[in-house]
Amino acid sequence: MRIHDFPEEIQRHLLPQPGGEMVYRCLGCQKETGIDRLLYTCPDCGGVFLLFNKGFKKVKEKGGRMWRRIFDYRRMLNETPLKGIFRYYEFIAPVIPLEHIVYLGEGHTPLVEANKSLRERVGMPFFFKNDGLNPSASFKDRGMACALSFLNHFVKSRNVKNLLAICASTGDTSASAALYGSYLEDLLRSAVLLPQGKVTVQQLSQPLGSGARVLEIPGVFDDCMKVVEFLAEKYPVALLNSKNSWRILGQESFSFEISQDFDYEVGDKVIVLPIGNAGNITAVMSGFLKFHEAGIIERLPKIVGVQSEHADPVYRYYLEGDEEKRVFVPVTVQPSVAQAAMIGNPVSMPRVIDLVKAYNSAAGEKRVFVVQVSEQEIMDAMMIANRNGNIACTQGGESMAGLAKAVREGYAAKGETGIVDSTAHMLKFISFQEMYFEDAFGPEFGVRARPELRNRPLLVRPEKVDRFPEPGRPLEGDEMKRFVEETAAEIAKILELEPEK
Repeated sequence: MRIHDFPEEIQRHLLPQPGGEMVYRCLGCQKETGIDRLLYTCPDCGGVFLLFNKGFKKVKEKGGRMWRRIFDYRRMLNETPLKGIFRYYEFIAPVIPLEHIVYLGEGHTPLVEANKSLRERVGMPFFFKNDGLNPSASFKDRGMACALSFLNHFVKSRNVKNLLAICASTGDTSASAALYGSYLEDLLRSAVLLPQGKVTVQQLSQPLGSGARVLEIPGVFDDCMKVVEFLAEKYPVALLNSKNSWRILGQESFSFEISQDFDYEVGDKVIVLPIGNAGNITAVMSGFLKFHEAGIIERLPKIVGVQSEHADPVYRYYLEGDEEKRVFVPVTVQPSVAQAAMIGNPVSMPRVIDLVKAYNSAAGEKRVFVVQVSEQEIMDAMMIANRNGNIACTQGGESMAGLAKAVREGYAAKGETGIVDSTAHMLKFISFQEMYFEDAFGPEFGVRARPELRNRPLLVRPEKVDRFPEPGRPLEGDEMKRFVEETAAEIAKILELEPEK
């Protein structure tokens, strides 16, 4: 619809103008710093940042009912910058002019209701939030759209030349950073650091295809992260990992979309997502808190973070019930099928601690939980989900297994509905499916294929056929007739078909 087709009283609210005052706020010393330079940690104490809009009070003045109307009308508006995550412009990064917003089709991914078989297996009704249907096939595009939009604005408004954007990755971040960076190839260059041999072939192909400089180093993701953090401290580069607070802002759109798709009634929802580097769970909590504070949603949903037993530092932290006795201790990770979550020292852990307290306080009760699942549970869940009409990656399997665990632990109750985050497209992790079909996991994974879930192609080559068609040598006449009849008969036998009477 065109802007003049909307009710007059709503028209002036639909196309936003830059406003507000955004600052970096350190979660360590609470110092606020302006956004006139690229920062990732506090210059004074080294703590991590969250971005705050000091003009948020004015945003809240519109009231929840008006914001719901604005977002619902914007859904019908044909304005490119507002088609993606920036439909919620005032709640993400309202300092970026619309003309500097980078939109590649990200956001507003579908909610797919689980079928009867999956509902019964998990123990409650639930939906998959298919974030694998983002442009680079993962949820990372939400944060990258915001981070690169800010970089686009930053570079153009300050006339910065030849900026290098860099990230460490287990696959998804590098694919997203390289894709969005290539869109701005006239303004910046892209480089990614990957742990050697720890990224699937499919994921490795993405940053290469987008033209990024791909550098592999020995070790795991945590080692790559240390290197890029050092580079960001010592060299003029733009860091695109979740330590970048603009990334967190973009990923908050996940919460906004769920709220809108359920008509802003989310108090009976249980949001389940893998923790990994903890940026996403941070963003999801922050997003729901903003909508709650603005009166857009009345009640906060439950949030369940999931970790594999092979990479579970956040789960271990919250095993201690006494908040005063909790001490965060990084862990040495073991090989995991949920590669994006195979992180032993999450960068965003300080954000998690801060936001869990704020979230539970705003809810008036404990609403954030962390569960641990096995590698076997993760792989089985992915295989079963995809046999029931879904496109879940291993992290999606981790989330589904986490929801089942939350039901068993009593964190999800009767009358509630689960929302399972499938963070990437299953085709990115097709190698793990192949390993499952071949029952080829090494002992370090602790995964054995269940016979009923294995699948492989079966060659049909009837013994009674003398010659088979080949490229450039087609069959004709009686030879083709015999080939068709004998092949069809053997297929009918395999599939247990009976001839029509």
